[in-house]
Amino acid sequence: MPGPHRLALAACLALTTSPSLADDVTVFAAASLTDALDRIATQWSQETGHSAVMSYAGSSALARQIQQGAPADIFISASADWMDAVQESGDIRPDTRRDLLGNSLVLIAHGDAAPVIIDDTLVLAAMLGGGRLSMAMVDSVPAGIYGKAALTHLGLWDAVASLVAQSDNVRSALTFVARGEAPLGIVYATDAAAQDDVTIVGIFPADSHDPIIYPAAVTAQSDSDQAQAFLDYLSSDAARTVWTDFGFTIPE
Repeated sequence: MPGPHRLALAACLALTTSPSLADDVTVFAAASLTDALDRIATQWSQETGHSAVMSYAGSSALARQIQQGAPADIFISASADWMDAVQESGDIRPDTRRDLLGNSLVLIAHGDAAPVIIDDTLVLAAMLGGGRLSMAMVDSVPAGIYGKAALTHLGLWDAVASLVAQSDNVRSALTFVARGEAPLGIVYATDAAAQDDVTIVGIFPADSHDPIIYPAAVTAQSDSDQAQAFLDYLSSDAARTVWTDFGFTIPE
């Protein structure tokens, strides 16, 4: 199984001594959380002196890695289904599970582009002009699953299914459009906001796909003294300010 696509060590206070392994927190998180979670981890480190190691990838890959014994302390999924799978296999502590964030699904274009209304009249295949529709893997990665569900609901999937270029996580799907390798893509609104070279041309109706919820939990095998503290910090006022600044919503 492929390893995480990005490994970032959150900044640690220079004034503190090196923490023990029990003081470190290893977080397996959906790739769409990268920018916001990096900032929150840095804040937490500056406030507490503890460090957090971030491992980002598609939720499906991370879930399977945890089930195979990867040393994660916290799992943050972009899909309730993948968190359910890890819970059913006994690899998280159910009493720590919480719905952390929400998001929305958007159609993006490379560079400047005119807005469109996303409904069952959208001629998406023609808009591609012979190019590809960039999406995360539609049968396993949450952003791809939501995207396929939305297109299917609107009756647009059959016309574009053969034109989809699939990536192993949503950030890779975003990159293809940002580089101009695909004219259009389907990603989360927060991903589009983090990239200057794409334009949001439309928002998928909320009722065209399941609600986009990010559940989080401490893993069953975690021995970190700080895992619960960091999970709690993710729901703190300080963290919520960052989440909303990056475009995420906070579930009631």
